[in-house]
Amino acid sequence: RSADYVARIDQLDSQVRAWLGAAPREQRRVITSHDAFGYFGAAYGIQFMAPQGLSSAAEASAAEVARLIRQVRAEAITAVFVESATSPATLQRLAQEAGVRVRGRLHADALSPPNGTAPTFEAMVRHNVGLLVPAMRGEA
Repeated sequence: RSADYVARIDQLDSQVRAWLGAAPREQRRVITSHDAFGYFGAAYGIQFMAPQGLSSAAEASAAEVARLIRQVRAEAITAVFVESATSPATLQRLAQEAGVRVRGRLHADALSPPNGTAPTFEAMVRHNVGLLVPAMRGEA
């Protein structure tokens, strides 16, 4: 069974790379609640930025939120997401101040319940990429 799973993960990796090909490299910038996507970003050429550090329990500093608001405006970043395991308040405030909208909820540290959008690792990746690509491209 492990060989079948590895084959499915390899196929998923190829699909993710193809889907991300629709987003130009210069638009692959994403704001999320906290730094949970470092490995994913490094693997797929996406720059993730967050007002919080690695801990989802940490408080975002006002200076960091203000810096990200300026960056969103200056670089026309359209991909702003909350995460499934964190409070949306900071990102909603950041998006409002920057004049953009929160594009959805990514799964980072936890899967969804069995009937949710990300009950398995593979479903989580498909869900996240399905939200990320249109947002990075600035699509409605």
